[in-house]
Amino acid sequence: MLFSLISAHSLATDTPAIVNADWLHENLGRTDLRIIDVRAPEQFNQGHIEGAVNIYYMRLFDENFNIPRLDQLRQQFSEAGIDASTEVIALDDGSFIWAARLYWLLETLGHPRVSMLNVGHGDWPEGLLPVTTEAKQPEMAEFIPQVDNSRLQTKLGTLLAIDKKPILDGRSSRHYLGQESTATRFGHIPSAQNFPCSQNFETQGEFTRMRDLTALAPVYESLPKDEEIILYCDGGAEAALNYVVMQALGYRVSVYDGSWLEWGNDAALPIHNPSAEQAGE
Repeated sequence: MLFSLISAHSLATDTPAIVNADWLHENLGRTDLRIIDVRAPEQFNQGHIEGAVNIYYMRLFDENFNIPRLDQLRQQFSEAGIDASTEVIALDDGSFIWAARLYWLLETLGHPRVSMLNVGHGDWPEGLLPVTTEAKQPEMAEFIPQVDNSRLQTKLGTLLAIDKKPILDGRSSRHYLGQESTATRFGHIPSAQNFPCSQNFETQGEFTRMRDLTALAPVYESLPKDEEIILYCDGGAEAALNYVVMQALGYRVSVYDGSWLEWGNDAALPIHNPSAEQAGE
């Protein structure tokens, strides 16, 4: 169906899901544009794009690395000057997963007018974007969360999807294979395929940047576009980067927010650990 090839993002805004520094340079004067820099406050204070607002990426998680309470998110996004009319541009230090976490979180809360910069802070030609150390306090807005459950997957929903729906693990191959783990158990969710989020970006000289969508399309071409694909990682950030790219390519994707930190610490849930199998355990 044609609709399955058109992302909800593209229906809500003419702005691409991933923009470059030239696009940002040309649009800096827009009154509806809000740049959200999710780097640590000390990094932000050392220099940031003029007019940018800082929301530290750790504030996009609760103490268990899940979505924070809605009242907390409503408060911090309102204080950042975001309302329904605001076009948000997210950027980070070039890790991309933190900007992607903000992107996914805003869309999950019913705000599809969000894009992310295809480079980290400072990874653009010198002088292209104005940089300052002066912080800006935006005018308070009213952000009203309207949760879109189609973008959010649960532990139960992921359990029921095993061997029935595509499940993608966005962690590195060492984590997927069970050689490393941030949880008490090692391995991955049964039937999950490994699509490390690092496939989505590359280093070119001194700059790290997102790969073009035309180059990324073959990475995901074996996956169906007519059914839901569940994404997970360690704590919902790496999966968010896969979400941004895959959604832009026309896939129906949702993020299991609890991810491996929840699944890998729950002994009642099944796992597949290739490393243990190789060791004969």
